[in-house]
Amino acid sequence: MLGLNPLDASVRATQIPGLDIMPAAGQLAGAEIELIDLERREHRLADALAAPGNDARQRWTIVLIDCPPSLGLVTLNALVAVDAVLVPLQAEFLALEGIGALGNTIDRVRKRLNPRLHIFGVVLTMVDRRMTLSQQVVADVRAHYGEMVFGTTIPRNVRIAEAPSHGMPVLIYDNACAGSQAYILLASEFIRRRRLAAEQANVP
Repeated sequence: MLGLNPLDASVRATQIPGLDIMPAAGQLAGAEIELIDLERREHRLADALAAPGNDARQRWTIVLIDCPPSLGLVTLNALVAVDAVLVPLQAEFLALEGIGALGNTIDRVRKRLNPRLHIFGVVLTMVDRRMTLSQQVVADVRAHYGEMVFGTTIPRNVRIAEAPSHGMPVLIYDNACAGSQAYILLASEFIRRRRLAAEQANVP
């Protein structure tokens, strides 16, 4: 975003075939301040990903940009660079308020900066079927957002929490645990939805 590195210098291959990552670094915290005075400050990430020799849309089928739960210039750059937003929603009461604010933000970004932007779907995470509150949040979200909510939910799972401390994604740390199996189902549902959206977009 600041023009200090080309894309190739920032991308790392992984042990998963077809998957590359661009990890964050501590310097990213300072980017919020440095972006303030730059031209096209909201478009820096989009411009960098589309620069000659760096075209991310040509190199990868899908690019996922993980954002912090706050709306600073770095997150705003992500919203300008992408086509759609996948919203992870923790199955707790206070999270319901956040999704409403996020929807308003996406509307403003779409009107002013990125007309392609839309919410692709909502994923319920940290779902504990044993808790009445968690079940109520799931029911409320499905009632309010309907088909926008993915059928797959991600359960509370200790193996998911343990995996980062071992430097691994949970699917490699413990492929058989409930959390890994849920993410596999989520990926399958994501691919199906994406194919369906592409087919509908091509319908005359």
